[in-house]
Amino acid sequence: MSGLYRSTKTYDHNEGLSCCFRQWRATHSHCRLLHGYALAFHFVFATRELDANNWCLDFGGLKPVRAWLHEMFDHTVLVAQDDPDLDAFRHMAERQLIDLRVLAAVGCEAIARLAHDHVAAFAREQTGGRVWLDSAEVREHSSNSAIYQPDR
Repeated sequence: MSGLYRSTKTYDHNEGLSCCFRQWRATHSHCRLLHGYALAFHFVFATRELDANNWCLDFGGLKPVRAWLHEMFDHTVLVAQDDPDLDAFRHMAERQLIDLRVLAAVGCEAIARLAHDHVAAFAREQTGGRVWLDSAEVREHSSNSAIYQPDR
């Protein structure tokens, strides 16, 4: 009998991943201004073969994922690498006014992909490719989220 096993891991809004975005391209919207969220992350792992414990993934082994989420999104400011005001943000970071993260792109969808790519590589490495990350969801709040799922 073949099939697919899935397990999920959630880091909810109360995890303390409060960060600011600036989406400078959103000139028609207040999202062009600094604005903040307590982000939540939901990861869906998948496998066709359980481990010796009959688990898809050992959740206890995800401590490095939690640490990375805190490093990236706990009291940080996320700015795109092509933001025309990036020098001003770098100046504030040099003065220790902000904890800056410069990303290829900023927005809920872009962060879902960033998180997916990072956690997928981690799961692949930890399980020798037995487990893959099916999708990553990022929630800004209870009404807005974005999900990234690569083509298979």
